[in-house]
Amino acid sequence: MPLRSLENSSSMSSTFLLSGIPGLEHMHTWISIPLCFIYIVSILGNCTIILIIKTEPSLHEPMYLFLSMLALTDLGLSLCTLPTVLGIFWVGARDIGHDACFAQLFFIHCLSFLESSVLLSMAFDRFVAICRPLHYASILTNTVIGRIGLASLGRSVALIIPLPFMLKRFPYCGSPVLSHSYCLHQEVMKLACADIRANSIYSMFVIVSTVGVDSLLILFSYALILCTVLSIASRAERLKALNTCVSHICAVLLFYTPMIGLSVIHRFGKQTPHLFQVILGFVYLLFPPLMNPIIYSVKTKQIRDRVTHAFCS
Repeated sequence: MPLRSLENSSSMSSTFLLSGIPGLEHMHTWISIPLCFIYIVSILGNCTIILIIKTEPSLHEPMYLFLSMLALTDLGLSLCTLPTVLGIFWVGARDIGHDACFAQLFFIHCLSFLESSVLLSMAFDRFVAICRPLHYASILTNTVIGRIGLASLGRSVALIIPLPFMLKRFPYCGSPVLSHSYCLHQEVMKLACADIRANSIYSMFVIVSTVGVDSLLILFSYALILCTVLSIASRAERLKALNTCVSHICAVLLFYTPMIGLSVIHRFGKQTPHLFQVILGFVYLLFPPLMNPIIYSVKTKQIRDRVTHAFCS
């Protein structure tokens, strides 16, 4: 066997090494305290939203059913990153097997694109409620909402399921160190000792056909909503209509801003400081599940009243 092949085979690794926050390894135990708090609030907040909507018949309306889908997706995102993130910051457990890494990135990307679909569905809900109020109940029936949910899930699974298999066929040699505390496709594929052009092209197609299309359709929905709102004669009615969209707009900005930023950095931002990339990665996966229940509890009176009643009674 040639010497080069021996070197490559000896440097092959069956595991990847996850990373915490570079330069702050000595503070990981202390950093784990706010991270643990974020996870607890995220899980309890989203579980509370789901439970309230499930048990309160008056909230079995399209807007709240879509909100329960968002909360369920956020709950899944929190749970699939929690073991590796807290494992690193609590006990320094950096090793993750290839199969476990591929499984984690499948769930992270699948749930991320599912959240994009849910946010688009919520934008459609606001469009119908404001622009076609007389047809709202007949358009967004429970059957239609169920089909939208299944179609969103089916799209996410169908687009993401090839990624683990595409990664599994690669050999991995050299440094097995990943930049984040969890696995992402765009990072893992860069560690492969093979031609990754097919993965790069396919991942770009997935992002454009999900996040790209969804964000454009959300913008288009709000352009139509704004035109309708501006045509309302009463200023009070205009503000009332716009106020029903505030929570959704906040959720959209919380989700798309760090996600698009992280995707751009992974592909084009080679000179971007590594610390900034790591922090943006945490913002991308931890902040939407944390903030969405808080935003909807504060800005949506029906949810706020039920939450207050549940914790004060």
